[in-house]
Amino acid sequence: MKKLAILLALSAVFAGCRRADVRDFTISIPDMTPQHEQQIKAALAPYGGVVKTSYRFDHQAKTLFLQFDSMQIAKKNIEMAIAETGLAANGVTPASVGK
Repeated sequence: MKKLAILLALSAVFAGCRRADVRDFTISIPDMTPQHEQQIKAALAPYGGVVKTSYRFDHQAKTLFLQFDSMQIAKKNIEMAIAETGLAANGVTPASVGK
């Protein structure tokens, strides 16, 4: 009985350890045009955790929807990578990242 209690306790501990936490993220990019798509994709390509197949560009709304694994990358890193291309992303400007 004691072994069963220990086993159940350990199961609960290990069940709480997440390996992935995929989240949706909508990014406002006010100056985005269709010509920027490849530039943005290239800027995000080196980052693990960004789901490359999830990109949805909405040029009328000037937004990019994507999914990312928050266990591997933070929203701010994604915004900064886009800002490094010369485009503001959710208020993160090129000037704030030294571009």
